[in-house]
Amino acid sequence: MFLLHGWGDVSATFAPLVAPLAERFRVLAPDFRGFGLSQWPPDGYWFADYVADFEALADHYSPHSPILLVGHSMGAQVASLYAGLRPARVRKLVLLDGLGLPDMPPERAPARFRGWLDQLRAPPQQKFYASFAELAARIRHRHPRLSAEAAEFVARCWGREDRDGRIALCADPRHRLDMPGLYRLAEAEAIWKEVTAPTLFIDGGASALAARVPAAQRAKTRTCFRDRREIVIENAGHMLHFDAPEATARAIAAFLSE
Repeated sequence: MFLLHGWGDVSATFAPLVAPLAERFRVLAPDFRGFGLSQWPPDGYWFADYVADFEALADHYSPHSPILLVGHSMGAQVASLYAGLRPARVRKLVLLDGLGLPDMPPERAPARFRGWLDQLRAPPQQKFYASFAELAARIRHRHPRLSAEAAEFVARCWGREDRDGRIALCADPRHRLDMPGLYRLAEAEAIWKEVTAPTLFIDGGASALAARVPAAQRAKTRTCFRDRREIVIENAGHMLHFDAPEATARAIAAFLSE
């Protein structure tokens, strides 16, 4: 089972979710390029590279057998596209609070491209914190359902200490660049219609993601998946593995074990 993390996250924060899953499955949770312990490529980040990187991992670890694939947020986008591009390679697919990107009309192209050029003149810089406790407080402010202990755990997954004793985020700051290309939902939907794997959508009942996409678009997107189910975990936000790791793990295990 491959478990793919979201934007700004790292694979290590999946530990509470993985613990019960590891009793039944061999779980492989990589860090995407430029996140966690992965290297920062000098040529930057284009979304298609995440899909190509994952294919290389899937081909290495399971060259002859279809895989079980789980993705959260950005990882759900990568997983769903891979499942449509290589349908024979995916046996089952689980999408954790994902596929919430709104369509971008072509009228946005000039401003977005111009903004990217402007950002390259003054690219985003690394963020530093005085201590893991300061980073944990920041994380808990953004994710109030986390306990103090859980926020400290996430902080030590997201950050690393530099030579000056400061805590820097492991993520390459260039991830914060607004890339010049537009997200074209119709292109993604054409790929999703190629998915043959049974698909489970697990949504957080308190996730803010649903507010970003109209309900009609959300429903239309999901009809692209011919064999699908949907469940909602109440009192959980977008970060299901933060807010409800046990319930999320049970839902994943039940679906993948059928």
